[in-house]
Amino acid sequence: MPSTPAPSGRRERNKQQKLDRITAAARELFAEYSVEDVTTQQIAEKADIGTGTLFLYVKSKGELLLLLQNSLYAEALARGRAAADAADGPLEAVLALLRPVVECNRVHTGNGRTYLREMAFGDPEEPRHQEALAIAGQTEQAVAELLRREGSLGGADAAALARVVSAVTFMAMAASPNADHDAEQVLADLRTQLSVILPH
Repeated sequence: MPSTPAPSGRRERNKQQKLDRITAAARELFAEYSVEDVTTQQIAEKADIGTGTLFLYVKSKGELLLLLQNSLYAEALARGRAAADAADGPLEAVLALLRPVVECNRVHTGNGRTYLREMAFGDPEEPRHQEALAIAGQTEQAVAELLRREGSLGGADAAALARVVSAVTFMAMAASPNADHDAEQVLADLRTQLSVILPH
């Protein structure tokens, strides 16, 4: 007698449970080791699934890192927006906005830098990559809003300067010479660079 197919609700719950196990396993491993030092076999074993099953959910470790980090970066941006509301002047407001993002990037510096590389050079058609780019765009938009709010620039100029701030921030976090810099060192570097281009 043929077995009755599982209801779609149960199937979806099972898929979500496996994805939850995968993300929990990766989160634990990536907290201790760099992405490069963790194998997909280790992730699959910790999640108690086969390696083939893992690739049904994510195509690569980079995609898995995006999955994990996107929510953390979105939360960091929300904290930054709240902090920027209490800051005075464009420079201080932008630095307050960026502080939680930089701190998020430096929880595990190697993985933070890998996340930025995946975001910049990953597959733009992949949904988690698109989400990462959307978060970067929201950060840029938040900078532009701060510049307009502080009355220093109009719409088009604020948007253009926000792109410059975004590029400077990306390089400060991703550049190899800064690989051993902690969050405070990156923020000090950002302050030095942004003080040249942002009104005080």
